[in-house]
Amino acid sequence: MDEDMWLLGNINQTGYFRVNYDLHNWRLLIGQLMTNPEIISVGNRAGLIDDVFNLARAGYLPQNVPLQIICYLPQEREFLPWHAASRSLYQLDKLLDRTEDYSLFSDYVLKQVASKYHKMGWPLALTEGSIIQASYQTEELQREVIMLACSFGNKHCHRQAVSLISDWISSNKNRIPPNVRDIVYCTGVSLMDEDVWEFIWMKFHSTTAISEKKVLLEALTCSDNGFLLNRLLNLSLSSDLVPDQDVIDVIIHVGRNPHGRHLAWRYFREKWDILNSRYGEALFMNSKLISGVTEFLNTETELNEVSLFKVHSGIPVFSNKLQMAYCMICYI
Repeated sequence: MDEDMWLLGNINQTGYFRVNYDLHNWRLLIGQLMTNPEIISVGNRAGLIDDVFNLARAGYLPQNVPLQIICYLPQEREFLPWHAASRSLYQLDKLLDRTEDYSLFSDYVLKQVASKYHKMGWPLALTEGSIIQASYQTEELQREVIMLACSFGNKHCHRQAVSLISDWISSNKNRIPPNVRDIVYCTGVSLMDEDVWEFIWMKFHSTTAISEKKVLLEALTCSDNGFLLNRLLNLSLSSDLVPDQDVIDVIIHVGRNPHGRHLAWRYFREKWDILNSRYGEALFMNSKLISGVTEFLNTETELNEVSLFKVHSGIPVFSNKLQMAYCMICYI
């Protein structure tokens, strides 16, 4: 085989396994993606991205390899590879968001996303709430790119989200395109003042649409105000203002917010007896909660706290969480 010819396994992702290559072959594959990505099928492009990030996370590849592969994304026109990249970058974002190198990472991601974001723009909202319809794949790709841009701090994306929220507040007419409402609500709550949080809280109580209610509640967890996050945590468990089935989601989503991670973890430990008595028999709910609040704990201090809580609670599942925390610390 020619040493300058790349090799690709698991064609069209027909097998349920990951494929690793030596570094030379990875460089050749990345070179192909950079020069003409469509030589490789859409499914395999998505598979390569998913594999390279997970293999690096498990320690089988250097951390620079997944970051090199996303350099081709400005040329990518299909939804699946962008979705694979977005999902992997989200995980990495949550692991790095409290480190000294986070700004370098976020700037690097924004550089790869910028051209596609400006090319695709935002869905156009028309009067009377009607929306110009694009194809499903185009809508999903546009949404994925907007989510990445806003999540990693693209200033135009932030201004657009703030403008849409401000228009809603001033006119009391929600003209925000439905497929990006969760992104806009979350971005607006994180960037704007307490009055916006109160506005979203009011809308959460007044709406009768279950799907909209869920999006609004999740948006409330995006605030960077510790007082508001603590208030939401306390209200979720000590009042009937938050539906019982949504309490766990509130705690988990606060924990995914870098400004709320320590708050959710502390709240979980302080309220464990109440949470366990309420959800203990629902093993799926309990496991979901434990996984959610420990998913992105990645410091030595947090590892010790997990270890101590394991002893205090006597929950066997925490043995797995301890191992995951060790892995995350090694990864960082």
